[in-house]
Amino acid sequence: MKYPLFLSDFDGTLVRADGTVSQKNLKAIEAYSAAGGVFAVVTGRMLCSIRPRLKELGLDHGLVVAYQGGMIAEVATGKIIRNEGFSPEAALAVIRFLEAGNLHLHVYSDDKLYSNRDDEYLKLYERVCGVKRTAVTHPLSAFVARERKTVNKVLVMLPPEEKKGLIARMQRAFGESCFVTASSDVLVEALPAGVNKARAAEFLAEHCRLPLARVAAIGDQLNDLPMICAAGGKFAVANAQEELRKIATVVSSCEEDGVAEALNIAMGE
Repeated sequence: MKYPLFLSDFDGTLVRADGTVSQKNLKAIEAYSAAGGVFAVVTGRMLCSIRPRLKELGLDHGLVVAYQGGMIAEVATGKIIRNEGFSPEAALAVIRFLEAGNLHLHVYSDDKLYSNRDDEYLKLYERVCGVKRTAVTHPLSAFVARERKTVNKVLVMLPPEEKKGLIARMQRAFGESCFVTASSDVLVEALPAGVNKARAAEFLAEHCRLPLARVAAIGDQLNDLPMICAAGGKFAVANAQEELRKIATVVSSCEEDGVAEALNIAMGE
């Protein structure tokens, strides 16, 4: 098998717009696994969001990566084997910067979601991800300062036309101390420097005792770019951002079973 480890993004790559995974993709994953391959999902979602979805799909073994690489756990048991996040001080700097812009914020800590707004954006997010926020009655920065929380990720929900501007401002403000990326047209995410999907790919490759040259990865958004750059087999669904399509083998779109197509290539010699 050319690529015995295959890493797949979830939303926009494996799961379709209606929240389902096609039978063709599921059968391809089954065939790949039966041939000795290891299939793993690498997502920005919370662990408590992705594990139930994987179990529904019968992908109830092996490891799953959540929070863009900030958390790695066993799918079957939920046992966390790696957990990385901002220090309270670093998280506070990011949160206060974003609060000053009066933005819709999510803070993730202890696999819980805290948000500063209860609006249509939040309701959509909760519906898509199958999670509920834990309400706080004061600014998120005050909450994190008081509780001394280790924060896995900070997320902003905003109109698509504001995404690039916010990413640029955050990159200027925090430089190399923070990894700023986008996981959809309306989601900008901040993580500690070095916490990204490439680092997760390195961990999983080492776990499977494989060189990165024998790892394949597929995705659609900017947050998938580090993982695809790190992998030997580089794939992007046709609906992916241009930056991914430039460096990867482009397969069919998420809606047209691109993961199955990439898995068939990965099983080749």
